[in-house]
Amino acid sequence: MDAENTNHPAGSSPARSAHPHGASAGDPHPHGERAGAGRRGGTDGEDLYTLYLAGGCFWGLEAFLKRLPGVRRTVAGYANGSTENPSYRDVCNWNTGHAETVAVTYDRRILPTDVLLDGFFEVVDPTSLNRQGNDAGTQYRSGIYWQDEADLPAIEAALRRQQARYTEPIVTEIEPLDGFYAAEDYHQDYLGKNPHGYCHIDLAAAEAFARRMGLAEGQPCIQFDGLCESPDDPAVMGAIPGIDAGSSETQGASAGEARNPGGAGAGGADDGADDALGAPAANGPGAPGAAGPLDAAGVADAIRAQGYAAPPDEELRRALSPEQYRVVREGATERPFAHPYDRTFEPGIYVDATSGEPLFASADKFDSGCGWPAFSRPLSKDVVTEHLDRSFGTLRTEVRSRAGDAHLGHVFTDGPAEAGGLRYCINGAALRFVPLERMDAEGYGYLKPLVEQQEASRMPALR
Repeated sequence: MDAENTNHPAGSSPARSAHPHGASAGDPHPHGERAGAGRRGGTDGEDLYTLYLAGGCFWGLEAFLKRLPGVRRTVAGYANGSTENPSYRDVCNWNTGHAETVAVTYDRRILPTDVLLDGFFEVVDPTSLNRQGNDAGTQYRSGIYWQDEADLPAIEAALRRQQARYTEPIVTEIEPLDGFYAAEDYHQDYLGKNPHGYCHIDLAAAEAFARRMGLAEGQPCIQFDGLCESPDDPAVMGAIPGIDAGSSETQGASAGEARNPGGAGAGGADDGADDALGAPAANGPGAPGAAGPLDAAGVADAIRAQGYAAPPDEELRRALSPEQYRVVREGATERPFAHPYDRTFEPGIYVDATSGEPLFASADKFDSGCGWPAFSRPLSKDVVTEHLDRSFGTLRTEVRSRAGDAHLGHVFTDGPAEAGGLRYCINGAALRFVPLERMDAEGYGYLKPLVEQQEASRMPALR
């Protein structure tokens, strides 16, 4: 894991070490300068205004907000505390009362305040008290700090919309701004300067939210039924990796439809804790000793020839841990940085925890910095299926296993460009790692030459 990531361990206390220094970002609020009134006016008819939003570590929140059309400036800083001119160490180690906050200046013609707040709540859990993601402490509380009482109706309406989504009470702090101090230069645009640094937010959600809401840079927002334009434009669907705008996936296919074009059926694992789950037949192409790396078509054919399948659901429930079952069968997401596979980079393959079908190779794994195992591609496009996911008010592409029909995670378009630009963000609980030296014994010898060849030629970006 990158050094930056170790500053946000799971279950961390409010005290943390300072982040590594970076280049100056030329902040409009130099470190220690107290913010004044909200900005209004602007050039070319812009209607600029500033709100102060707190939502966990300001690195991720600032990076998310920067990606929204209409945002003109962001400043990471500390708000609504009891001390003047606090440093990062002060905020982390002493009871200063400050919240890590982003001052966001935006053009309200393009990004209305109510839409900005809906975007904020796309990536902030308003029911989590003094915690977002892995970051715990009062400085990580969620909050909306305003300077003009005229903002209150929009803020209160946004909270009512959120309360309708949750059964737990909303704990986001709504207060007038009582001091804002820009953070040190190295915190400004941190993820822009450190693309693989720690991030508790899925930054791809910004693009998905903008598409869904009809936001576009330079295009004034004329709201109709809460949107700036219809989100059902085929171009929107076509922009999502793996989704054809005219396919049945965009027509609201149910959980059991169009997920297994090959008809492999549901997946599972056997009861023996020491046995390989869904291992290939000993007399099939996967028998130990098969020689020579396979090409792409050969990989797909060889894997399909094994006939991977999963046991009945009741057997699967017994074989898997409760968390594994929730992930693969109920679509749950494990906590970031919680699974050891996030930090596993040894040679080998990752197989479907439900059926044993090979899914990913170690040579395609990289550290994305966001806390889940990440791959630039599957072993074969044939071993996964992709589906439109509208859950939690976002637009994403879900990835499921072919043979096991297990929920694996999602695919995004912010992966390493030199490796194709995709990031398969996968729950470790949905996988089982088979080390290279165990592949023969567990019936995956037919893929061993391929894994060895890929490891020898692994791209620098994935090392």
